[in-house]
Amino acid sequence: MANTVTKEISYEDLKGLLGKSQNLILVDVRSKEEVDRGQIPGSIHIPVETVETAFAMDPEEFKAKYGVPKPPADAPELVFHCQVGRRGAVATNKAYELGYVNARNYTGGFSEWSKREGK
Repeated sequence: MANTVTKEISYEDLKGLLGKSQNLILVDVRSKEEVDRGQIPGSIHIPVETVETAFAMDPEEFKAKYGVPKPPADAPELVFHCQVGRRGAVATNKAYELGYVNARNYTGGFSEWSKREGK
């Protein structure tokens, strides 16, 4: 699918939502090895290759597997991220195709986050 549907979110906007918005669902789509080296606080880990399957699960199965409620299709603040933005865009597009019309990609990814947060 073309990247034209990908909506983006900046570091500043994501930082503003973290800890302040109860609606924020932040999904880290990097590999387990990458996540083990650090992650954005509050993110849930769903590897990019499993995003389509995960977001097609029924709510009970999703909660059992990931430990959090499955976001509704109209979730207002569903954000995907990876290391530098490419896999985040893929995940965002997959979610969009499944009806998550407000899905956004944090294009700076963990790379930008860790530099700006000094970690």
